Amino acid sequence: MPSFDIVNRVDPQEVANSVNNTLKEVRSRYDFRGTHTEISYDKKSNSIHLVAGDNMKINAVREMLIRHAIKRGVSPKLFTFSDMEGTSKGNVKMEIALQEGIDHETAKKIVQEIKGLNLKVQPAIQQDHIRVTGKKIDDLQTIITHLKRRDLPIPLQFVNMK
Repeated sequence: MPSFDIVNRVDPQEVANSVNNTLKEVRSRYDFRGTHTEISYDKKSNSIHLVAGDNMKINAVREMLIRHAIKRGVSPKLFTFSDMEGTSKGNVKMEIALQEGIDHETAKKIVQEIKGLNLKVQPAIQQDHIRVTGKKIDDLQTIITHLKRRDLPIPLQFVNMK
């Protein structure tokens, strides 16, 4: 029977490219000259660390990062921004966590969405992804189209179409 998986995955290379492009822009912008600004990506903890001179600069770096991520095909829904905190040197820092996988509550909502379409398919929650199985590929494509139109809190990718 045909099936596909609904997942939420982070492409670490594209995130690293977005961070590097943001860092290049920060280094070349006139309003950032002479100020301390850091941006780093930690693949192990799946987070981005920002440090800037003041609130205005950290917000500007945040917007640059989002813009570069969109250009690289990384959804800004992946980013979970923490509150700004002061550092001991008078700067401001912010942590950005990257959401990977589908949490259980969101998975339940997606399964309810699929069941609400009244198609002959069987969605199943499997750890951090959802597998949808059905007899007709057309039904599976209808589900993909429907979920792409929905505004969900996380970005979804549809993989392993068999």
